[in-house]
Amino acid sequence: MTSNVSQNYPYTSESEAERASRIAVLVAAKEDLAGKLAAETTPLDNNERWWVWKCPTKGCPGLLHVAGYAAEKHAVYVVCDGTCGKTFLR
Repeated sequence: MTSNVSQNYPYTSESEAERASRIAVLVAAKEDLAGKLAAETTPLDNNERWWVWKCPTKGCPGLLHVAGYAAEKHAVYVVCDGTCGKTFLR
């Protein structure tokens, strides 16, 4: 299995409370993230658990947490909690 294929599979999951807490910490730590999320996402629906993926950025040990739905595409919008701090669509 290539790394590109394996990166499409979730790594783990987290509760809604864990997800919301992680995103709140990331928004507080990254100056431009709140504005980016407001402009590029729509609110999530009510789920008890959310998928978490490993960051595909080379050398980044982070995990990708769900921050919302992509405003213009049919995808989940995720934020890396690692060193790269990038956003991705899943």
